[in-house]
Amino acid sequence: MGLQYEQIKLKQIKKVHIYDNDYPEMLTYISNPPKVLYYTGDITLSSMPCIAIVGARKATSYGKWAAYGFAKKLSEYGIIVVSGMAYGIDTHAHKGSVESTGKTIAVLGCGIDICYPASNKDLREKIIKDGGLVLSEYEPGEPPLPFRFPMRNRIISGLSLGTIIVEAGINSGSLITAECAAEQGRNIYALPGNINSMYSLGTNKLIKDGATPLITFDDIIDELGIRRQPALSRQEIEIGKDEKSIYEYILRSGETTTDFICRSTCKLPSEVNAIVTILEMKGLVHTSMGKIFVAN
Repeated sequence: MGLQYEQIKLKQIKKVHIYDNDYPEMLTYISNPPKVLYYTGDITLSSMPCIAIVGARKATSYGKWAAYGFAKKLSEYGIIVVSGMAYGIDTHAHKGSVESTGKTIAVLGCGIDICYPASNKDLREKIIKDGGLVLSEYEPGEPPLPFRFPMRNRIISGLSLGTIIVEAGINSGSLITAECAAEQGRNIYALPGNINSMYSLGTNKLIKDGATPLITFDDIIDELGIRRQPALSRQEIEIGKDEKSIYEYILRSGETTTDFICRSTCKLPSEVNAIVTILEMKGLVHTSMGKIFVAN
């Protein structure tokens, strides 16, 4: 049964050469495009407008939530989400796309017949089943060796109009993707994070060096020059219990600060600031004069 399953998988694998008509056009513009790509799924997605979303494998809950949200937002506008199917940010970017009926491309750092990490087997199958694309420049059977992942990053950025770095430590591999995007003349976007978080050192430095900060999910749509769809009403926006209590306090107060919210909710400033940031990204709250929060 196992052998039969492997044979079926191998039959599903196709390849496209750089001189073929269905080879991804965006990759022809980079300095070192792969001569051959092995793939399973819909290769035409690779020639449609794409945005890459990458970040740390050991991501925070904030980073995972943001990766999922950006992918969901892009999918709503028909933009293809590209990532590397690694743990953490990559996984949640793919999930944000497929769980909102969008299309996504997973670029592997191993042979196309190998699912790495193995825990993403169901995700990989859902990507393909829902009309997505899994591709690699490595021949079937090639193992996921460490040096192959930095190499595949040029494909992730090369397929895309721009790359969003959600979370990254100062030595994160996702910064290599940002370097590739810069060399390829593509746009680089980064999610701001707490300055006391090791997972935001890389993204905050990217912003300092000129990357475009994304403050809300709609920012990426504005950056792409796409006309926004009508916004959801407050009643349609899903918020958690803690978010709701803080939002309702801000709504009642008219204007307030972190200090007053902490006193009212008995939460730490770090907790309040994280929740308010999420409320800002959902379009429920905005900041006035840097430190005063106002409900929209």
